[in-house]
Amino acid sequence: MDEDKFSKLTRPRYPMPDFITDALTERGLMAAYRQRPAYQQNDYIGWITRAKRPQTVAKRLNQMLDELAQGDRYMKMPYRPKRPPKT
Repeated sequence: MDEDKFSKLTRPRYPMPDFITDALTERGLMAAYRQRPAYQQNDYIGWITRAKRPQTVAKRLNQMLDELAQGDRYMKMPYRPKRPPKT
């Protein structure tokens, strides 16, 4: 993870479990995940790992993967990525 990106987080930083890394890699979404702001990356991890039931973990993981694949959602809210500055 890009340490500079996470250095400004004031909430606890959640480590990424292997099953999430595996799911992102299998779906080819690691780059899309890494392009999201640090708080979104961290929120997704915390939200998924705080679920108590395996069904809830799977549901939340699938929601994250679907949102990353679509690229226009974050936690069911509209999301527009920042555009790179024009040169």
